[in-house]
Amino acid sequence: MAADWNRKVCEDLTYGLYLVTSIDGDRLNGQLINTAIQVTSDPPRLAVIINKKNLTHEFISKSRVYAVSVLEEAAPLTFFGPFGFRSGREVDKFAKVPFKKGTTGCPLVTDYTLSVMEVKVLNEMDVGTHTIFVGDLVNGERLKEGRPLTYRYYRENLRGKTSANAPTYSPTP
Repeated sequence: MAADWNRKVCEDLTYGLYLVTSIDGDRLNGQLINTAIQVTSDPPRLAVIINKKNLTHEFISKSRVYAVSVLEEAAPLTFFGPFGFRSGREVDKFAKVPFKKGTTGCPLVTDYTLSVMEVKVLNEMDVGTHTIFVGDLVNGERLKEGRPLTYRYYRENLRGKTSANAPTYSPTP
């Protein structure tokens, strides 16, 4: 458990809030993350950080592909429920969510999404409880203009909670 001062200073880091999806054969899964970054521009590469306990981690490890949806600030709190607090081992997270399949086969969520990016994994790094998956951006599309959702906005304005598996988990909002 992180020391109290450690958690407080880390809360000053800025994050977006994203939906990362992947596939395992015909099975689809996705989860919310706040740890997606562009690591290079030439060639364009992205990285996501996923908890090893999550089904999405298993899917990315097997398929070597993932997609990232940049969510918009206008997304209602109800949108996040299936992707933040339900396991794909128990429910079909895409049963009631509009999406299209991308070139990698990953589901690309279209509701409350500014842009989507598809990535083929190039490398991964074990960082203890999580894995950093770095990959080549192979496809992307801007769906609309808007304000990207930040983790701070999600916590402070929407009063959203964080999964215990998230690197930024805090028991209080």
